[in-house]
Amino acid sequence: MGAYKYIEELYKKKQSDLMRFLFRVRNWQFRQLAAVHRASRPTRPDKARRLGYKNKQGICIYRTRVKRGGRKRPVSKGICYGKPKTAGVNELKFQRSIQSVAEERVGRACGGLRVMNSYWVGQDAVYKYYEVICVDVAHKAIRRDPRVNWICEAVHKHRELRGLTSAGRKNRGVGKGHRHTKVIGSSRRANWKRRNTLSLRRYR
Repeated sequence: MGAYKYIEELYKKKQSDLMRFLFRVRNWQFRQLAAVHRASRPTRPDKARRLGYKNKQGICIYRTRVKRGGRKRPVSKGICYGKPKTAGVNELKFQRSIQSVAEERVGRACGGLRVMNSYWVGQDAVYKYYEVICVDVAHKAIRRDPRVNWICEAVHKHRELRGLTSAGRKNRGVGKGHRHTKVIGSSRRANWKRRNTLSLRRYR
């Protein structure tokens, strides 16, 4: 086994004494840093490489933290007007995952970079910490690399805001097979719209 395989196996036993100690020390360090900051290198090089990271010019890592838990409805004094269906405040869950929120925050903070992917690096009682792989599409080392320059195309601008990254796609229910019949035709909304639109063509 290579070194990356050993690291991968270590991360499969997150409750071992070694990993618990590592996480405790790392989380303390992450807590002292800003909410979004650049990391000099990936904390998990094996995971980063599997998600597209290369140690080359134009590719960098940003680390971010997001508060854990559900989403509280932002209403004044807990008053939700309207029907009883909208009455809840506390026990609501956000539609997307915390990881996709982390990608979104990095994407907004670093407007000139493209978000490629992200992975979990730790969590404590209050926060979850993620590292986001970002690509500088203006860099010649990226534009000339045929394995990476797909992300330079304009359609990949802010892919994290449109649910196109791995974490963002998971909440959309996109997939193949009988479990994903509701999203045939690109998305849930497009599927519903196509089924519920009466199309009366001129020559029919």
